[in-house]
Amino acid sequence: MAPAFSSQSEDVDVLAGAIYTWCAERNIKLRSQRGLSIANIAIDLYHAGHQTQDDLLMALHECEIH
Repeated sequence: MAPAFSSQSEDVDVLAGAIYTWCAERNIKLRSQRGLSIANIAIDLYHAGHQTQDDLLMALHECEIH
């Protein structure tokens, strides 16, 4: 779990990195409906405790998002 003192920019970097990677792997445009859906799921997963880029990507893979 990330320390309580992590900065908001670190949070954004983790989320953005995971979302960019996920979308690039699947050739999904970030500003598409699917891209926005992935971003929402990634944010939910982040709040659920998946607070590193690798952990978020693993969680997204487990969600079997189509």
